[in-house]
Amino acid sequence: MTEQQKRSVLFVCLGNICRSTMAEGILHHLVKQRGIADNWIIDSAGTGSWHVGCPPDDRTMTVLKKNGIRDYHHLGRLITEEDFTSFEFIFGMDHSNIADISDLAPEESSAKVALLGEYDPQKELIIEDPYFAYRNNKNAFNEVYEQCLRCCTAFLDSVS
Repeated sequence: MTEQQKRSVLFVCLGNICRSTMAEGILHHLVKQRGIADNWIIDSAGTGSWHVGCPPDDRTMTVLKKNGIRDYHHLGRLITEEDFTSFEFIFGMDHSNIADISDLAPEESSAKVALLGEYDPQKELIIEDPYFAYRNNKNAFNEVYEQCLRCCTAFLDSVS
């Protein structure tokens, strides 16, 4: 299968260390489980530059590992103009992400931009940032994992 024939997804959040990396790790895991990993290009990026070159938040990695995802590696990066033509889907986690993504999109963008939460069977549209929510909710990273798992599973089911 050539690169052009593969399905492709880019997950985007603010810093590219929590939500987008959580979703990326989950979707990588799901396509491996289904035996279709060779058919997919999956990545994540941020709209802010604070964590470029940094690995995912330790709490993200802890939750992924706790849920059997132990082979995920990523270094933070910014979304680029090229992403809008090289990815079929670009998923933001909240309305602010979508606004930032839309502002960055070149005219020749071919990517479908949407909220990942549009795929949530429980209809939770927004995936809240656990980085900030953790202060008041020590379960925030687990909740983001559960929501991303629901959304990624439903997305994969819808395009498979």
